[in-house]
Amino acid sequence: MAALGLALLLAACGSAGSGGGSASSASQALGGQGETAPSAGIPGAQEGDAESAPSAGIPGAQGEDADDGAGQGIPSSDPVSVERRGELPKGFVYLDELIPDALFEIRYASDYNFVGAVIDGYKAPLAIMTEEAAQALKKVNEELKQSGYVLLVYDAYRPTKAVDHFKRWAQDMSDTSMKDAFYPNVDKSQVFKLGYVASKSGHSRGSTVDLTIADAATGIPADMGSPYDFFGDVSGHGTKEITPEQTANRELLKNAMVKHGFKPYNKEWWHYTLKDEPHPKKYFDFDVE
Repeated sequence: MAALGLALLLAACGSAGSGGGSASSASQALGGQGETAPSAGIPGAQEGDAESAPSAGIPGAQGEDADDGAGQGIPSSDPVSVERRGELPKGFVYLDELIPDALFEIRYASDYNFVGAVIDGYKAPLAIMTEEAAQALKKVNEELKQSGYVLLVYDAYRPTKAVDHFKRWAQDMSDTSMKDAFYPNVDKSQVFKLGYVASKSGHSRGSTVDLTIADAATGIPADMGSPYDFFGDVSGHGTKEITPEQTANRELLKNAMVKHGFKPYNKEWWHYTLKDEPHPKKYFDFDVE
């Protein structure tokens, strides 16, 4: 009986040791994978090489298999549950509060932008605009919903300190970390001359917005032929370097924006300013928070 008891005890210990080893192995197998999974809709959460996959020979253009051309995953309709600072300056509003079904991917609140760092003044991934511009944008979104799309906003009001950050970056010829993604064919020394970076920005007046359209059901952005903030002729209106479908997508956005009082910027398909902006000569510098 004693021998039988000892045998049973040894068997039980062996079984427990084996089970503990399996649990440890499973834990190790899972480790290192969870952290690399992209977080959809959170600015800065990159999703592989979608943006760097060329289409029709255009660096960074979206191909048929690119899910969003942004390298960021599907944008979120909730620009992260951040604590807001409270009261905005008079006449300014948060876009997500006025247009709750729009999507937001605020690039300058992340390090996925042409600078490669969070931009000065962006303390939260939020979009702020003058009430006049926001109300006009709401009408654009309502119209696009009839075609199965919603707006996806990349940037809106931009503090003056952010523009100063861009200027410092543009003057630092040693920093080209994001060249392959955003300006592969442009000499950094020419970004001011070519109009890709300005010493003053209409965004700081509060009525300019950078945006695209996305499928209302899936959140996947429409193929515009070049990524947002791509420095090159392919990003301009009227370019012949994109497909008819990509041109049609740009025109859908442009027509809706112009109809509701916005004017386009010729070099950037994503950039629009309210024609009758309330602060045509005033530049603001409060933080985005």
